[in-house]
Amino acid sequence: MLRDLPLEGGPVEVRGALELDRTPDGLLPRRLPAWTRAQLPDVFMNTIVQMTSGVRLAFTTDSPAIELVVHPRTIHTVGSPFLPPVFQMVVDGAVQPDAVALGGSAVHVDRVAGPEGITFEHGSAATLRWNDLGAQQKAVEIWFPTNASVEIQALRVATDAAVAATPVRSRRWTHYGSSISHCVDVQRPFDAWPMQVAAATGLELTSFGFGGQCQLDPFMGRVVRDHPADVISLKLGINLVNAGSMSQRTFTPAVHGLLDTIRDGQPRTPLLVVSPIFCPSCEAYPGPTVAGPDGMFDVVRAPKELRPFGLTLEWIREALEFIVDARRAAGDHNLHYLDGLSLFGAADEPLLYDALHPSPAGYRLLGDRFAAAAFGPGAPLAG
Repeated sequence: MLRDLPLEGGPVEVRGALELDRTPDGLLPRRLPAWTRAQLPDVFMNTIVQMTSGVRLAFTTDSPAIELVVHPRTIHTVGSPFLPPVFQMVVDGAVQPDAVALGGSAVHVDRVAGPEGITFEHGSAATLRWNDLGAQQKAVEIWFPTNASVEIQALRVATDAAVAATPVRSRRWTHYGSSISHCVDVQRPFDAWPMQVAAATGLELTSFGFGGQCQLDPFMGRVVRDHPADVISLKLGINLVNAGSMSQRTFTPAVHGLLDTIRDGQPRTPLLVVSPIFCPSCEAYPGPTVAGPDGMFDVVRAPKELRPFGLTLEWIREALEFIVDARRAAGDHNLHYLDGLSLFGAADEPLLYDALHPSPAGYRLLGDRFAAAAFGPGAPLAG
């Protein structure tokens, strides 16, 4: 027999989410705080904020069985395989077999068709169950999928089981980035490189990896500033090229503004600025980028004189390194720079499945290199 645990006000924590929407059937985690709602630019970013990359349930129990009832809403790109949302449980650091949510709803997005290419498929809740977990006291985390929003409807343990809160890990890591940090296109949570790094280093992760939405929005400076962290990383640049949303004139002040805001609240927290990884189409040519009928990304071609100050990845890397050097010279010695090409360079291009995003093998490579460069011995964010 199982009993329901309270989803709020009890020992179970929803980590990686800064707000919980109350729905008629449960709770819907959101990765930004409530006050940002009025500043979100559109419905698309609101959808991305609801997607549960890095979100997990955390608690301690001696229950030999755990049951979770969820209603996921999965984002699916038309033309690619549909990936049903996968949940991964970690028990005392050991990853358990995958639990696939066969149910929920889906949003099918046709990138070529634009807004008219979005269709909805409605379904019902899914029940996930993990058995044979043992009767010992154990720390449990249930990591949610990166490619869906998830309504939590129920969490159950054995009727006579003890349940307690799990302490937060000793070091807290805040990361802000694009779809390459969101990893919406992976099959399971720990295929995403930030989660790989957090697991390998024992860090408590808060992921602000937002697909298409790392636009140096002023509210993100406030969010990162106000969220307690022991180390911070900012992976900046690619989305500004993808959207053609900034120029060389506006980029440098916007980066300084983001850093100024963060430093207002966390003046000495070690902070790593990471430039873009390799992307063949926009290394030397400004965006925007679009996906073609074959699903491959390329820049929108136009005479260079029409975009004389457009952002390229080559220019962005030089600008970010200059900004960090200047601020370090002004006294911010806890600010550091990491060249994205050292994480994923031209030689790794075959691992870009759509000429923009890494494949699962590419994400593993990126994660391994980031863990060493950021958190390895003598690295900027090492403990």
